[in-house]
Amino acid sequence: MGASFSLLFSDQDGLSSSSSPSLGDLPESCVASIIGYLDPPQICKLAKLNRAFRAASWADFVWESKLPPNYETLVGKVPSFVPEKLGKRDIYTRLCRVNTFDGGTKKIWLDKSTGGICMSISSKGLQITGIDDRRYWNHIPTEESRFGSIAYLQQIWWFEVDGEMEFPFPPGTYSVFFRLQLGRAARRFGRRICNSEHVHGWDIKPVRFQLWTSDGQYATSQCTVSDPGEWFHYHVGDFNVENSNSSTRIKISMTQIDCTHTKGGLCLDSVVIYPSKFRERLKQRGYLKCAKPM
Repeated sequence: MGASFSLLFSDQDGLSSSSSPSLGDLPESCVASIIGYLDPPQICKLAKLNRAFRAASWADFVWESKLPPNYETLVGKVPSFVPEKLGKRDIYTRLCRVNTFDGGTKKIWLDKSTGGICMSISSKGLQITGIDDRRYWNHIPTEESRFGSIAYLQQIWWFEVDGEMEFPFPPGTYSVFFRLQLGRAARRFGRRICNSEHVHGWDIKPVRFQLWTSDGQYATSQCTVSDPGEWFHYHVGDFNVENSNSSTRIKISMTQIDCTHTKGGLCLDSVVIYPSKFRERLKQRGYLKCAKPM
């Protein structure tokens, strides 16, 4: 069986002088039906086998099954995107890029392997108590953020960050995270260092996270912010979307408002929304902080 299988791959264009059948003899429609069951990276790899697979890998019905059911609505969020001139594979490829909208404060993209929608909201797209007072907060440039800058807290008594947005999420379950780091990172002589000079107050009481949705879903949890020098995703909660024909409005908050002590030395990059199954990826990479439900 192994020899026969190797024979099928011996001539990529099916032009072997042997009378034995090859992959190049398969009808393009048949190939397209087969590869439609594979994930996008596998389809792209098989497209290199021969002409039949290459042509089948561009079939619109193959890629339409990989796109979110409301992809046309998502496309409308991306500036200068003209889907009428593109095939479904091109649309999928374009949506897999990081696309910026809403004045540069939000980014969306599809996960290349699963087609799941991902979103990031910058610190400048959030409502931060005291952000306009440089005694407390500063926006500082950095290469460690998708947005090129983060909000850095030097010291404050009342710590509160809120966010609100509305978006046509495809059906599914999503997890919301705050991307945070204790200490201010910088590069010196080509090496990454972290200044923890202002880090204080986070070990006294935990931070409270909350999530609300327009259809009545609610989650609340708390977690101690810890481990200076590393970026972590602090899990706020999950929400479920059932209807792709309407937008979901979500509100999020992060607070530590015990005014018996100050806290500082915190970097706030963004709020991130991923399909919930991505939590395992973050956990395996050591980037996840799971808050305790309240």
